[in-house]
Amino acid sequence: MFEVSLDLALLLIAAAFAAGFMDSIAGGGGLITLPVLLLAGATPLEALSTNKVQGAFGAATAAISYARAGHVNLRRQIGAAGLAFGAGLVGALLVSAIPTQTLRLVLPVVLIGIAAFFAFKPGLDDTDRIERIRPAAFTAFVVPLIGFYDGLIGPGAGAFYMIGFVLLAGYGVLKATAHTKLLNFASNIGGLAAFAVVGAPWWITGLAMGLAQIAGATVGSRLAMKKGARLIKPLLVITSTALALRLIWQML
Repeated sequence: MFEVSLDLALLLIAAAFAAGFMDSIAGGGGLITLPVLLLAGATPLEALSTNKVQGAFGAATAAISYARAGHVNLRRQIGAAGLAFGAGLVGALLVSAIPTQTLRLVLPVVLIGIAAFFAFKPGLDDTDRIERIRPAAFTAFVVPLIGFYDGLIGPGAGAFYMIGFVLLAGYGVLKATAHTKLLNFASNIGGLAAFAVVGAPWWITGLAMGLAQIAGATVGSRLAMKKGARLIKPLLVITSTALALRLIWQML
């Protein structure tokens, strides 16, 4: 039976709070929780699946917080969320059948590109711009692609959803952040459903961390709505760069 010391349990809770805060604004919370879960003795598969358990609470909390403030209509996203769930499920089911090494080599370059885009793109604020793709096409093609990636590999999925909304849908930074959360939640749950079949998640640990995720996401989403792009942009640059460096470090 899995047991952790009180100190390690408190560390897991603190990590989940910090991850919920970060994920509700710019994503990248797995940078905090995954290493702590591995430190607690989880195998990589157990850590990834338990991370999806606790992360789902934060994503759901952030989605509700943004919706209550009027930044997103969750009912209009139900169809897209269903596609994200299915794509995340398929991605996780195929995780052992599809070679992902090449994709992992490309990911750091993509993440650094995202960081550079948000760092240096002039006029990138909370103002909506011209859409480059119709909403139906975005839902049909972009959402499943990122959802599949979330189930297959995971890191940076929130950033990919967000940059899709900014670059293709023409959303302002805060609106893009708000619209990301339900989709991230759905693909997260899809991946978790596949992992649950093989009994990989630490359910009790994940649920306990999920409560801390709720608190962190509540604080983070409120701060993001107050500060907007002034907070979201730099944090997204930091998290994307940190994810890229972590992936590079893993390959060395």
